[in-house]
Amino acid sequence: MENRFHISLPCMHIEATEKFYTQILGASAGRKAKLWVDINLFDHQLTFTKSGKFKFDYPSYSFENTVLPSFHFGILLDDKKWNALYAKMKSENFLHIDKTSFLNGEAGAHKSFFLRDPNGYIIEFKCFKDGDAVFTA
Repeated sequence: MENRFHISLPCMHIEATEKFYTQILGASAGRKAKLWVDINLFDHQLTFTKSGKFKFDYPSYSFENTVLPSFHFGILLDDKKWNALYAKMKSENFLHIDKTSFLNGEAGAHKSFFLRDPNGYIIEFKCFKDGDAVFTA
């Protein structure tokens, strides 16, 4: 088994969350029960647990003249998958922060776009110019 990432997050509506990830992002649902659902997002496991209202405040920060949410999670995609997903999200008007390039001409150069799910979580989709430079300083 490859190393995979798992995160468990509270959510307000299981059905709306499952619909967003499966029907909009094209992920698949895994195991589920009345109060939780597992989502397979590019072979990483997201577990959403119905929690009722929860406080979701986060500060922002500025990076290369773009204001970004400090609390977000994301996925690294190759260029082909990134471009296809970006085109779909752009055409369906789901972008929270449109395509932005960071660290141009430097180690770690990448492009990103951000979505907001039904719970208010921000999801970043990154594509590195050089996939081997993800952790290069």
